[in-house]
Amino acid sequence: MADPVWRLRSAGAADADALALVASATFLETYAGSLDGADMVAHCLANNTREKFAAWASDPHSAVTLAEALPGHAPLGYTVLTSVDLPIAPREGDIELRRIYAMGRLHGTGAGPALMTQALSDAARLGKDRVVLGVWGENHRAHRFYERQGFSVIGTRQFTVGSVVHDDLVYARGV
Repeated sequence: MADPVWRLRSAGAADADALALVASATFLETYAGSLDGADMVAHCLANNTREKFAAWASDPHSAVTLAEALPGHAPLGYTVLTSVDLPIAPREGDIELRRIYAMGRLHGTGAGPALMTQALSDAARLGKDRVVLGVWGENHRAHRFYERQGFSVIGTRQFTVGSVVHDDLVYARGV
């Protein structure tokens, strides 16, 4: 298959259904075979709701970006940049990249770096000077991506999916 053609655009509350759908699809695609299936489904149903995405997209202190296929505008990836909810002492000027995911068909097309570039640009637009994020300690592909993007580990956290507690790394980089 040829590389898909895609675009990025700012997402609004009207995109909440598409965001919830791509959020669950990318989470399942990323972690299938690594996490318990029933736990993953429960996690998606609880955390990838239309209401949650509508709230983020409507928040003037947050930024949500959607990656879409062309033609047709099917959702293929997204980012959510919002207030920090990590076990670190947040600094003035911090913002959390709460989510960054792209469907596998976008891997290798430049969509991931483009999503990150947009998130960093949005952070600056929002008056922030450091982006922080948490990632599963076993997601080595993501670790490599974040490190190529200039992020460094600044701490750890525990993250629960279902009944299993996972160890995550917390990364940060300046805007």
